[in-house]
Amino acid sequence: MKIPFLDLPALSAEVADEVFSRWKTIVNQADFILGKEVSQFEADFARYCECSHAIGVASGLDALKLILRAMGIGPGDEVITAANSFIATALAISSVGATPVLIDMDERDFLIDVQALESTINPRTKAIIPVHLYGQAADMDPIMELARQHGIKVIEDACQAHGALYKGRKCGSLGDAAAFSFYPGKNLGAFGDGGAATTNDPALAGQIRMLRNYGSPVRYHHDELGENSRLDTIQAAVLSVKLQYLDQGNVLRRQLAARYAAGLEDVKEVRVPVANDYAEHVYHLYVIRTGQRDALMQHLLERDIGCIIHYPIPIHLQKAYASMGWKPGDFPVSEAEAGKILSLPIFPSMTHGQVDGVVAAIREFLRK
Repeated sequence: MKIPFLDLPALSAEVADEVFSRWKTIVNQADFILGKEVSQFEADFARYCECSHAIGVASGLDALKLILRAMGIGPGDEVITAANSFIATALAISSVGATPVLIDMDERDFLIDVQALESTINPRTKAIIPVHLYGQAADMDPIMELARQHGIKVIEDACQAHGALYKGRKCGSLGDAAAFSFYPGKNLGAFGDGGAATTNDPALAGQIRMLRNYGSPVRYHHDELGENSRLDTIQAAVLSVKLQYLDQGNVLRRQLAARYAAGLEDVKEVRVPVANDYAEHVYHLYVIRTGQRDALMQHLLERDIGCIIHYPIPIHLQKAYASMGWKPGDFPVSEAEAGKILSLPIFPSMTHGQVDGVVAAIREFLRK
């Protein structure tokens, strides 16, 4: 049976009628830039994230970048983040002129190694960006405690963690600010690019709002060298509709993850994801590990089962960061696991039969 990695057409079709109805109103009113749908989505998303403010921007990368700018972080400053994240996390730091400082991952759960944080902090450190990778919250309490001791900011990279919980609290409400991506494949995805910053700090929220709109608090008055990074009204309409179904989709993802785990429980050659006790994982990605990754991937693709590697090359080994002088062996856990990880299909409309089909194909490959 053909099993897509992500069935975006099906996910889009489920909300199409309501989205098109909203789009018709937007078109009729020519309400295209920072329209009513944007302010409504911002209010709804802030409430969902248990935050005071949400600011819609053009992408998750821009959300991180604008938060850093609004915090006054720039040249001469250092920002700590995870070596095994998507490169956008580091690019945001570099884009404001600051220096990314990487921390290896915890081998157990893919999240930033909290034990290695303190020794990395120095007088140039201005912020930590923990990444809630694959849909699971980083261990935020010790990170926040350490940050407060040293007087530095914490910015959550929640771009894969829409609706995820940490000790009963929503990701996006745990640090000084948080960044979300609404790339179409995310648990809350638009029909194009989009992003948001969340915070409980009204001054920070105001600064981000100004920076996203040409540095203008009032039309034609430009107080800062701002940018054009506004969430499109037509995408805000999509997100407002899909936000209503996010929790339901996350429940379905957890059910699918549990079925994968049960089906692969006795397969010693495969490690399934760990869900920490403190977290409620939302499984944006379901990432297994195996020493036979490339051969298994080829086996699955030959059987029309979609699978992807997130991410095959750690940040420190990317050509874009050659000038940093990082080299193989600097972050050994991230490097080792990058050769083992494989993301299996997972999406809310996936059936249990499809999960069983993926499991059967893996067991066939391993002859279990």
